[in-house]
Amino acid sequence: MNTAHFNSLSVDGLWTLHQEVAAKLTQKMLVQKARLEERLRSIRLASEVTRLNYKRRRPYPPVRPKYRNPKNPAETWSGRGRQPRWLRPQLRSGRDLDDFLIDQASAQKRQTN
Repeated sequence: MNTAHFNSLSVDGLWTLHQEVAAKLTQKMLVQKARLEERLRSIRLASEVTRLNYKRRRPYPPVRPKYRNPKNPAETWSGRGRQPRWLRPQLRSGRDLDDFLIDQASAQKRQTN
């Protein structure tokens, strides 16, 4: 349509044309939305199948503590991960990590006997 045709239409004619265009656009948008939702469903199904096919990690047993804070025996560390706050200043002051071993006390008793 050229603009001369729009200029010749009455207000009612323009409004009717507007409603027809809006209805056609709404219909096309609904078709596109249905296609996109179907694609999304297929992607979700594919991702679920992929997720189910992955092997599960084997559960590891809890790690027993290896080091104990002599000032607060409730504070322990397994030796894995970051060093705890109570241990860092002690090591900087010159103490050895072996000084904090939990089994150290029982090992010393065995050596003296």
